[in-house]
Amino acid sequence: MPALRRLILRTQRAWRRSSQAIARVEAAQARGDRRDWAAERRARTRHLIELGGLIHKAGLVELLEDDRATLLGLLLQVAGQLRGNGDEPPDVLRARWRHTGLRAFQDEREAAEGNAGEVGIS
Repeated sequence: MPALRRLILRTQRAWRRSSQAIARVEAAQARGDRRDWAAERRARTRHLIELGGLIHKAGLVELLEDDRATLLGLLLQVAGQLRGNGDEPPDVLRARWRHTGLRAFQDEREAAEGNAGEVGIS
């Protein structure tokens, strides 16, 4: 009987160690999932902030006096045009708007470089 008892105790210890190892692996996996979720959330938040910055940079906040309903209506109308519900083909609109945006970024960059040069001269 003592041999059977030792075998049972050994099996119980092995089962406990296995359960603990499984719990450690599951905990590590849960931490990894939380990190992934947090990283995705940070990336999405950053993207939304950048989009809000573009709306502000375009001057829409001031022009519309921060009226969110009007701003949403404007964006919905633009989205409709890009879906083909406008007078011009979406590709033409997208190309024109992209050109305008790239030019605005270039102008801003040149203005910043000009201001940086002036500051260094003073």
